[in-house]
Amino acid sequence: MLVVEDSRFACEAMRLLCLRSGARIRRADCIRSARRHLQVYRPTVVIVDLGLPDGCGTQFIAELVEAETTQSIVLAISGDTEREGEALAAGAQGFLGKPITSLAAFQQAVLSQLPADRRPSGLRVIENETITPDEMAYHDDISHAADILENLPNEHALDYLAQFLRGVARSADDDPMVQAAHALAARRADGGAAGSETARIAGLIQQRLAGKVAI
Repeated sequence: MLVVEDSRFACEAMRLLCLRSGARIRRADCIRSARRHLQVYRPTVVIVDLGLPDGCGTQFIAELVEAETTQSIVLAISGDTEREGEALAAGAQGFLGKPITSLAAFQQAVLSQLPADRRPSGLRVIENETITPDEMAYHDDISHAADILENLPNEHALDYLAQFLRGVARSADDDPMVQAAHALAARRADGGAAGSETARIAGLIQQRLAGKVAI
C-alpha cells in the first residue's frame, strides 16, 4: 500500500492500521515523492490525501487512474468529507474520511474495492480495535506547521496551512486548532486580511510546542 499523506499523525494511524491488517506500507509526503515511488513500485492500493503541499490530490488521482500502467486501487482520504464527490468524480474508487480509527472500517473500505480474485479467501475475523496514534506524531505536524508559518513563500501558503492544520487537528481532537484553522480558511476565502487569524494560529502552535496545552 502506498499512502500519499503529508500529515505524520494521519500516516502513523495508517501505519498502525496496515500493521494490524498484515499489509506493507510505503509513505510519500507529497506528489513528487509519490511519483518516485511509482517508478519502481506497483502497490495494490494507493491512498491519496486531497490536500498536499505540491499539488491537488484530485488531479493526482485522475493522473493515476488515467495511467495505462497503473493497476492499483486508488482511494481518496480527507478530513473534509464534503470533498468525497470531487474525489469520486476524479476517478477514486473509494473515499476515507479522517480521522480513521476503526480497524474494521478501514479493512472493509479497502477490501470492498479489491477484485474478487485479489481478496483474502475464507472467513475473516472482524476486529473492533480502535487505533490511537502516538501524540508525538501530532507534535511533528505542529512543528511542520510552525516551519511553514515562519517561512511563508507566498500568501497562498496560508491556504495550505489552514487546510493542513484543520485536517490534522480534527484527527487529534484538537478543537481550538480546528476552529482557528477554519477561521483562517474562511478569512482567506473572503479575500480579507488574515493577520488576526494568522496570529491566533501562531499562538496555538507555540502553546502546543511548549507543551502548555493538553490535547
